[in-house]
Amino acid sequence: MSTRDWGVLFVLCGAIFLEGIDVAMLNVALPAIRSELGLTTGELQWVMSAYVLGYGGFMLLGGRAADLFGRRRMFVFWLTVFLLFSGLGGFATDGWTLIVARFVTGVAAAFMTPAGLSIITTSFEEGPRRDKALLVYSGTAAGGFSIGLVVGGLLTAVDWRWVFFAPVVLSFLILTAALALLPRSPRPDRTGESVDLAGSVSVTAAIVLLVLGVERASHTGIGWTLGTLAAGLVLLAVFVAVERRSASPLVRLGIFRVGALVRANLSASLFAAGFFGFQFLVVLYLQELRGWSTLQTSFAMIVIGIDAVLSPTLTPKLVARFGNARVIFGGLLLAALAYALFLPVGADWTYPMMFPSLIILGLAFALAYGPLTIAATDGIEEREQGLAGGLLYTSFQFGAALGLSAVTAVNVAATDADSSAAVLEGYRAALVVPLAAALLAALVSAFGLRPPKGTAVAYEEAPAPRPDTPAAR
Repeated sequence: MSTRDWGVLFVLCGAIFLEGIDVAMLNVALPAIRSELGLTTGELQWVMSAYVLGYGGFMLLGGRAADLFGRRRMFVFWLTVFLLFSGLGGFATDGWTLIVARFVTGVAAAFMTPAGLSIITTSFEEGPRRDKALLVYSGTAAGGFSIGLVVGGLLTAVDWRWVFFAPVVLSFLILTAALALLPRSPRPDRTGESVDLAGSVSVTAAIVLLVLGVERASHTGIGWTLGTLAAGLVLLAVFVAVERRSASPLVRLGIFRVGALVRANLSASLFAAGFFGFQFLVVLYLQELRGWSTLQTSFAMIVIGIDAVLSPTLTPKLVARFGNARVIFGGLLLAALAYALFLPVGADWTYPMMFPSLIILGLAFALAYGPLTIAATDGIEEREQGLAGGLLYTSFQFGAALGLSAVTAVNVAATDADSSAAVLEGYRAALVVPLAAALLAALVSAFGLRPPKGTAVAYEEAPAPRPDTPAAR
């Protein structure tokens, strides 16, 4: 790649690193935030939920906005919004200010992230160069989350407000580099295209309600959850009806005829459900049952971040040799193996006994995350790359919310006493959820292993020419 290419990739990797480190640091800082601001359990939950709703709910709209209004323009504008509202979170003196700041920060990330991904997929031609760029990009995202666990612990030890101020500094540096390095592109030609306002409102409201229903399922009654999900599904049906009649739809429904894109999004959602659900359970196990400190837990989990090294080094070689579909399938099977190895967890497990699951999960992430990004954007026209990125990250975010809610619900239902033995049984029961999600994701991805119809003949030997034909002579 040229120096210019590396400059563009540097900026975009910085942004996805920022998004990962921001989320991870906040996870670690929640107890300190609760202590100083005097937040109730419900308010503390909303500090996390607000970001999830903003990020997951507006991602699809953000991806389409990048296609319609310019990828660089959207990236720079929403990075600025991210910077400002992250700073506001650091100055918060009450829970609602912090919740609003996190919601708007999530919305900013929802517009910024698909814009950044689509800049990569349109700046690097489809093939090995784009694959390498996407694998470096995905490795950086994973590295941000892993490093954020440790950095968040260190910053919280000083003052939790630095968990918000540190991203401000990083955002400013990335914004400065973006203005200098990201190439300007002509304003997109929107002749004959209008903003699909009805589609935008209906799908954003639908996704917000679906994510809210799933994310809050373990904290509210069954009636409220079913009502919220039902309202989300009704709005989703309204959105589909609107898109079928729209001359300039927000989402061209024909894009779902691309089998690789559909498989990638389903697999990504299930993979995220298992990955984040498993991490949540491990953190509870280490801190609540074993009494490990936040920093001890962070250092124990950081081994999963090995994918930040493997994604740009090992994964491209495997993709080149075995193909994208086989690498994804192998990564999902490894994730299932990692979860299965942790199922018999005991109350006195040493770290070496946990290590195989954690290191295998890091390898699985390296094999699955980047190639899923490639599969979700390959073969998609340039004018819809932002939409493809928005679909993918919506799938990841919705899957993460689904996984966290599912493991929490199973854990609560299976824990029938306050004893350590009962708590451990609850964790073991909930660990089945990530395993099931990974196996189902592998099953979905397995359909991509079959060669397309009409290609089998290419591998058959041609019949030998008859002795009396010109080819034989």
